[in-house]
Amino acid sequence: MNRTLLPLLIAMAVALVSCKKSESGSGDQAAANEKTPLKEKGAAESEVVEHYTKLVSAIYLDAFAHAKTMQGAVNAFLAEPTAELMQKARDSWTAARLPYLQTEVFRFYEGPIDDEDGPEGLLNAWPMDEAYIDYVEGSASSGLVNNVTEFPKIDAALIESLNEKDGEANISCGYHAIEFLLWGQDLSAEGPGNRAHTDYTTADNASRRSDYLRAVTNLVVEKLEGLVAEWLPGNDNYRAEFLKLPSSKALEKIMTGMSMLSGFEMAAERLNVAYDTKAQEDEHSCFSDTTHNDMVYDLTGIHNVWTGSYGDLSGPGLQVIAQGLKPELAGQLGSKIEESVAAAKAIPVPFDQAILGEDTAPGRMAILHTIETLEDQAELLVALAKEMGFGVPISEEEE
Repeated sequence: MNRTLLPLLIAMAVALVSCKKSESGSGDQAAANEKTPLKEKGAAESEVVEHYTKLVSAIYLDAFAHAKTMQGAVNAFLAEPTAELMQKARDSWTAARLPYLQTEVFRFYEGPIDDEDGPEGLLNAWPMDEAYIDYVEGSASSGLVNNVTEFPKIDAALIESLNEKDGEANISCGYHAIEFLLWGQDLSAEGPGNRAHTDYTTADNASRRSDYLRAVTNLVVEKLEGLVAEWLPGNDNYRAEFLKLPSSKALEKIMTGMSMLSGFEMAAERLNVAYDTKAQEDEHSCFSDTTHNDMVYDLTGIHNVWTGSYGDLSGPGLQVIAQGLKPELAGQLGSKIEESVAAAKAIPVPFDQAILGEDTAPGRMAILHTIETLEDQAELLVALAKEMGFGVPISEEEE
């Protein structure tokens, strides 16, 4: 791959995405610069695999474009730290999350996002000990921001080197680090965190906090740019390798992403843990109170792969193969995927209040229904994979 031309290629691809935005909603805003017509009577496995690579590329491009917008909003805020510009930076973070969440279905099969050197842990690691980064209630001097003696200079290299150092909760970078630096701790049942903009003007270590926020935002953009590069067409990259795989092996990877996100990541980790503990710290986006977006758009990502659609991009998704192979099973799985998205949307907002109360409380019932729907969805994906001649895991023990 020509590294000199790569930034230009990415910029051109992002521009194409930006020019063709879908009007169907924030989470579906990446429009296609690649089209694949759906055949009237199904599509070959190789066509489904090829269209999948176009889908992956389009969504990563959208996530990157939104991250660049967030970067601009953060830089504008840091140049003039006002309450108004801080809110704009927060809004840009919330918008940037929507396409990224829809990329999580591309995990769990040792692709570029989570192979041995993949950046997933630098982008979306969770749950985090916020005291590792900055002050928290009862500890005004905690965190890297306030540790001037040990860390006299804050930059991206330092932040990346300290991520998960000496513990999985020692998360120093990624979307949730940005979230904490923009919102602060969520100490209220009535709304999200309420960090003051003066944390970046007159508060102790304001300039270091600014350096941290700027650097950690730049890191997210950098890591996403690398993922975009791995899925661009016409390059010597992971996409080219993926397309050389036997179709059955590529489909096994595609379905592993769907089954693991359904059964392990969403049902067991992100929903069931918070349901059991009733602890705010166990919700995914606890500082901004946007955990409902995490649930809905992760599951929308599964729907995208199933249908082969995202914004204006459409083509043969996994459902085409399933319908040709086992129509009844395809119908059950398609309905369950629709049901899981609807179930996540029905969880009351904010999530940290929905997990509380008796098991008969509406919020807890809605969460449990979503968990059970996802468990059923994972089992149907396992059944479909078996019909296709291979197995897929739904937990880390099975991988």
